[in-house]
Amino acid sequence: MAKVRVWDLPTRLFHWVLALCILALVVTGNVGGGAMVWHFRFGYMALSLLIFRILWGLTGGRWSRWSALRIAPATVWSYVRRPPEGEEPGHSPLGSLSTLALLAMMLLQVASGLISDDDIATAGPFVPWVSSSMSALATHWHTETGKLILLLLVAVHIAAIWFYRRFKQRHLTRAMLSGDQFFAQAVPASRDDARTRLLGLLLWCFSAGLVYGLIQFAP
Repeated sequence: MAKVRVWDLPTRLFHWVLALCILALVVTGNVGGGAMVWHFRFGYMALSLLIFRILWGLTGGRWSRWSALRIAPATVWSYVRRPPEGEEPGHSPLGSLSTLALLAMMLLQVASGLISDDDIATAGPFVPWVSSSMSALATHWHTETGKLILLLLVAVHIAAIWFYRRFKQRHLTRAMLSGDQFFAQAVPASRDDARTRLLGLLLWCFSAGLVYGLIQFAP
């Protein structure tokens, strides 16, 4: 068995920090009141991470790139009909779809939060730029429908991790912590050296600066 670096450090940090952000957003959103200050801060952090992930999908390690996601209908159907027995690098076809769905929903949740208004004490920074009907629609989505869909996707994600560990003996969480997977045959590794990590840091700084500038530009 050969140990192969599949998940580079920037991808792993993104994964776990975003998971913590989602948890913090759920908690602060339910607490409300003064906690909403932190709800917005975690929302801005999540937005910077999502922008980073979009860019990292173009420049990151081999298995973190968008091109590594297997989402073609024929590929997904073949996987569902006859899942492979051995370990596979990166995301499976179902895992690829799950990843895209989670990222898309998070991006939609953050975007809707920026124009939401509870008509009491909390409003997104870009509420003045949209109509009251659009803000009301975004608020309903952000606090009700979108929130429920996102939590369901997270639950499915966690259930899939449990399923793979229980029935396929694949430790997905361990791979996302260490970055390594074991294979019986040669598999290309993701680049994960100092240069790659520096690029990841610079891209996140750019993403965070972009979000900061966007919020400063808000009315």
